[in-house]
Amino acid sequence: MSHRLLPLPVLVAALSLSVASAVWPVAHAQATPAVAVAAASPVTHAAVAQQYAALVHANYEDVLGTAKALQSAVDAFLVAPSAATQDAAKKAWLAAREAYGQTEAFRFYGGPIDSDNGPEGRMNAWPMDESFVDSVKGKPNAGLVNNPKFKITAKSLMAQNERGGEENIATGWHAIEFFLWGQDLSETGPGARSFEDFVDGKAPNADRRRLYMKTAMDLLVSDAESLVKAWAPGVKNNYRAKFEKGGKESVRKMLVGLGSLSRGELAGERLEVALNSQDQEDEHSCFSDNTHRDAVTNAKGIQNVWLGSYQRVDGSVVSGPSLKDLVAVTDAALADKTSKQIAESVAAAEGIQAPFDREILGDKNAPGRQRIQKTIASLTQQSKDLVAAASAVGIKKLTLVEP
Repeated sequence: MSHRLLPLPVLVAALSLSVASAVWPVAHAQATPAVAVAAASPVTHAAVAQQYAALVHANYEDVLGTAKALQSAVDAFLVAPSAATQDAAKKAWLAAREAYGQTEAFRFYGGPIDSDNGPEGRMNAWPMDESFVDSVKGKPNAGLVNNPKFKITAKSLMAQNERGGEENIATGWHAIEFFLWGQDLSETGPGARSFEDFVDGKAPNADRRRLYMKTAMDLLVSDAESLVKAWAPGVKNNYRAKFEKGGKESVRKMLVGLGSLSRGELAGERLEVALNSQDQEDEHSCFSDNTHRDAVTNAKGIQNVWLGSYQRVDGSVVSGPSLKDLVAVTDAALADKTSKQIAESVAAAEGIQAPFDREILGDKNAPGRQRIQKTIASLTQQSKDLVAAASAVGIKKLTLVEP
């Protein structure tokens, strides 16, 4: 999952997979710009790494922009709590998650997001024990919000995050999500926290709840800013400058990210675990019932990197030499097969219906469970195709995160 703090058991995948000779049709229109660039000049590991860096930076810029829009909406809500300002903040949170979800394809190789000092655990850790932060049903005095001895600062929240247990989440998207929606106690919809929880005189410790939410929001924006800086172009000695010079090693990192997200994280921790447990606590964005979109944006992020193309929030497209183009130089059939499989995974994820906690229920023949299982199967095959793609571009060993 995005941050159960995987102990990093890994699969060292042998790259000796044979590839069928049939040529599959390209399954996504975004491949066109990348193919056009590839036709104009030879595709190299360096060119693909440079395009990836441009794509990553653009995606993180969108994360920062949408996070700042959320920050403004949260500020407006906290200054004047009402049903209207709360709803506006919820919409801004959902919009920001669309950009962030696609960035998860940039993980799993020790880059800026999840290096030893990276902010991933502060930004997107889950699942969350709500009672670690605030009151829940049956525990009106639970959480850091209701502990007057706990001083709420950015530093103290960072120190508390995952302290004493990986579900003791104190910061990030899901802490903010919990403040906006509250516990999801409904079988048919998301949480229904009242805005009055943030109004003095209407709920205990409303002032501390406002301060906590504001502090967590500001910290999230600060972490997003650090990622934009790490991938900014033309900066001497930042991560991007080194990555662009990495050649084949940088391409290996790209494929590690895609393969690990495909099987270990998305198919495994995010879908398979919940499918097997049938437990709402194992879904990603449980308070807002946005887990179905998490799956789609994660799958889309993989497709973006594979095709070297990302559609920004403003509608513009960042496109250039891609992994698909690089693989096609030596094995066009495999390049097209992998593109088709990745497109099938995106389509399968789009078929998962909300609320996700209803999709996972029933026997193995239940329609919702079959939709999720179809997505898992496609992602699993996709990871195998990506391993074969690595071999085609001269990478003989790939270390992927297992579920």
